[in-house]
Amino acid sequence: MSSVTAGHVPPTTHDHDHEHHHGPEKGWRRWVFATNHKDIGTMYLVFSFAMLLEGGVLALLLRTELFAPGLQFFQPELFNQFTTMHGLIMIFGSIMPAFVGFANWMIPLQIGASDMAFARMNNFSFWLLPIGAILFTVSFFVPGGANAAGWTMYAPLSLQMGPGMDFTIFAVHILGASSIMGAINIIVTVLNMRAPGMTLMKMPLFCWTWLITAYLLLAIMPVLAAAVTMLLTDRHFGTAFFNAAAGGDPVLYQHIFWFFGHPEVYVMILPAFGIISSVVPAFARKPLFGYASMVYATAAIAILSFLVWAHHMFATGLGTTSQLYFMYATMLISIPTGVKVFNWVATMWRGALTFETPMLFAIGFIFVFTLGGFTGLILAVAPIDIQVHDTYYVIAHFHYVMVAGSLFGMYSGAYYWLPKWTGVMYDEKLGKMHFWSSMISFNITFFPMHFLGLAGMPRRYADYAAQFTDFNMIATIGAFWFGISQLIFLWLVIKAARKIGEPAPAQPWEGATGLEWSVPSPAPFHTFETPPVVK
Repeated sequence: MSSVTAGHVPPTTHDHDHEHHHGPEKGWRRWVFATNHKDIGTMYLVFSFAMLLEGGVLALLLRTELFAPGLQFFQPELFNQFTTMHGLIMIFGSIMPAFVGFANWMIPLQIGASDMAFARMNNFSFWLLPIGAILFTVSFFVPGGANAAGWTMYAPLSLQMGPGMDFTIFAVHILGASSIMGAINIIVTVLNMRAPGMTLMKMPLFCWTWLITAYLLLAIMPVLAAAVTMLLTDRHFGTAFFNAAAGGDPVLYQHIFWFFGHPEVYVMILPAFGIISSVVPAFARKPLFGYASMVYATAAIAILSFLVWAHHMFATGLGTTSQLYFMYATMLISIPTGVKVFNWVATMWRGALTFETPMLFAIGFIFVFTLGGFTGLILAVAPIDIQVHDTYYVIAHFHYVMVAGSLFGMYSGAYYWLPKWTGVMYDEKLGKMHFWSSMISFNITFFPMHFLGLAGMPRRYADYAAQFTDFNMIATIGAFWFGISQLIFLWLVIKAARKIGEPAPAQPWEGATGLEWSVPSPAPFHTFETPPVVK
């Protein structure tokens, strides 16, 4: 490892600082015209956190209305606009850009590349995001308000919506184009720009999960584009793809949408798997258990994700044979996912564990994500799904996977790499406070929703029967607590960004063996043959 560490650049110095003193990029120009992967990664992360806060505020408006039965604050129409935009902003504005931000920052460092393959396209794909976000947000202020047809934009309802629906369609197109460009960039970078000796099967798992995710994105984003374009032509140009009265089929929209939508949930979780696979070995002071099986499991999840889309559609009257196929194919996904969970636990087994914030979020992720996985397995059973379809049980399930999955995975990675990014150690006490506060409040918010769903409370309703009051009150209190908890993270990051804290050492996590701590960008020539020494 010596020849690698000899070329190590301490995290306090930035290898792009010198360019900006005699070049044109100073001040705001450094960001607007950014082609440096670190600057672009930072912009992605900042943007996605801003969108997380916007989507979070919409969620809190929903929970405020649901604190008690009866209509307190919002008419059902506005309530449904909040629901729709909360979903779309969280998915396309927060989770996906955040993971692309991680990819931009870490993939070149982890594979020893000097930058991303297409630096200017990288800049372009980022600047499409604020445009899409503005379109989403402005749609609240057009006649008829934002799209209230649900984040899935189901026909035939979406055919009758006002101009807010068109804003949504264009925003989805723009954000989809951004995703496609990001995916192309990641694929080319990983396949063509690895340092000599860095074979595919020696890459950190984060690079693997993102490579597979990028292929998923390339396959599914055009499908979503097709679906919303057909909606657009149905709305304005006299076609009848989804209009039953004119010979179209509304269920066709669901098939096209979920053929995008199911792999999409894996787009939002696979990079988190990669982050957890970097963090757990570092704090267990052990190499990852079963590296090859992790790579194959990731690929298996990705392939299977294309074969199960209609499990979202058990209630549409699928034939029995189709129901059986989609039920068993869905259950099959739990096997490679179980392999991953087993490998993470096996990595921790008899390791020299310490519980700094990144590790807390990683363990929290494994626990709560597994719970969300089990409820997914329950929902795969067609007869059960038909009963709890469109109830709060489904809400509970996918928030356990998306919030406790994607979001906790991102927090784990953010705390793990913050010293690398900022050059200072973040405030560990604040980090632990953020973890425990988020973990407890998250479960207070979403666990009662399982009971609400099993008792039959439907989702997307602004009002409900009196027997659901107690659990809704608990969930609302938890939601506000969870929302406020995220401000701890914001404060911690501002402190680190302003260099308030101890300077980060070359190896912030004692005994952490991740390559990304040892390889500067660009990497010196090295074969990576000798394994790192584990203390």
